[in-house]
Amino acid sequence: MRKTVLSLILLASFCSLQAQKKNTATIAAAEPLKAEALQNLQANYDLYKKNALQIWDYAEMGYKEVKSAALHQQTLTDNGFTVQAGVAGIPTAFVASYGSGKPVIAILAEYDALPGLAQKAVPEKAPIEGKNAGHACGHHLFGTASVAAGIAIKKLIEEKKIQGTVRVYGCPAEEGGSGKVYMVREGLFNDVDVVLHWHPDNENKVTMTSALANKSAKFRFHGIAAHAAASPERGRSALDAVEAMDNMVNMMREHVPQETRIHYVITNGGKAPNVVPDYAEVYYYVRHPRKDDVKAIFDRVVKAANGAAMGTETTMDYEIIGGTHDLLLNQTLAEVMQHNLDKIGGVSYTPEEKQFAQKIQSSFGYQVPAIETAGAVKPLRVEMNAGGGSTDVGDVSYAVPTVGMGAATWVPGTPAHSWQAVACGGTEIGTKGMMVAAKTLALTAIDLYTNPALIKDATEEFKKAKGTYKYEALLGNRKPALNYRD
Repeated sequence: MRKTVLSLILLASFCSLQAQKKNTATIAAAEPLKAEALQNLQANYDLYKKNALQIWDYAEMGYKEVKSAALHQQTLTDNGFTVQAGVAGIPTAFVASYGSGKPVIAILAEYDALPGLAQKAVPEKAPIEGKNAGHACGHHLFGTASVAAGIAIKKLIEEKKIQGTVRVYGCPAEEGGSGKVYMVREGLFNDVDVVLHWHPDNENKVTMTSALANKSAKFRFHGIAAHAAASPERGRSALDAVEAMDNMVNMMREHVPQETRIHYVITNGGKAPNVVPDYAEVYYYVRHPRKDDVKAIFDRVVKAANGAAMGTETTMDYEIIGGTHDLLLNQTLAEVMQHNLDKIGGVSYTPEEKQFAQKIQSSFGYQVPAIETAGAVKPLRVEMNAGGGSTDVGDVSYAVPTVGMGAATWVPGTPAHSWQAVACGGTEIGTKGMMVAAKTLALTAIDLYTNPALIKDATEEFKKAKGTYKYEALLGNRKPALNYRD
């Protein structure tokens, strides 16, 4: 019996040793490929900077990113990719592919801007006259880095140094338009093995924090117009209905789970005070860490809208605009990406950039991190239900094992969706962070191509985390909301 146990121990030790040797050999084999990818990316720094700043200047909003999408597609086509444009019924969505066979590694690219945030690349608030939108979430950098990483991988496939397929997914309208949801629903990720993505940030880190599920809609009320002074009794105010709905929803906040976020804007409240509005519209977001809770809370918001219509003798209809899942995390992939982000490191500032950063930070009005933190990489840490935002990457993560990261494209302490983020994104500070992301994405992809066991482990973890859940888009079967920004 003792001999048998000893034999098993020796066998296990031998197998473990062999596995370690194999893993060491795999890592060693990948290093020259990584060095080549990094060299390729650095050699094209000026091109990618130019592209990013051009898209920063375009600042096109969701589903209107015609020039931005075209620039990315042209860059990919020039580098040998086959581009399928207008996918999933969205004119500005595309899938660019190179290579053949497995594994299929996808890299997500975004490029939509936000309304009302046009800003010059200076450290004080300076709106750009005649412009509305600005890249306050850094998607001009997001898309460009993803394209750059895809091209670096394509070079290695072309040289037959790795085998498989690389794809860059052009994903429009992340800001409220749920562009990726339609692409998932269309089955465009069905044969993908792993999805990589990133996002501009004020620090360097791998994403192991989930996002909030989100469902949004525009509620439209129809009343009867009348002279507000001469014959108000003849009118039925659609604006009254909007305000009644808002009041009911605001009272409902006391009676929903505390993690819930509900916010709205009145997008049409009438045209003149002396006319009873016969039409009014309010745009709502409902968020929660769990998708099932989002659906239940949203249904209660609809009941408030129906009640408001009944009480004001108006009629109501609503249009689902967007709906996104929470983010399904994958620690296997996160550890691979963390290793590569640690290898690349953060961003260093020149003396002039430090002056810019200090001036930006002085505009915040709150305590900020040291500027030097832009050069650091945060350790990997899992924080479930800690995410404050929503992303349509969540839907992708329920279709394919997915991992992402943030890179310091903004001065430490800079919030997203701010004029300060727009300003940083139009400078070398933004470009440097963008290249940190491009390099990390490329190196992570190389590890996956050269070590199939990583994909196997990530897939097993994904299946376990997803369980028996069958994907269903929160926005239903509606067509893409191509005019949701109108």
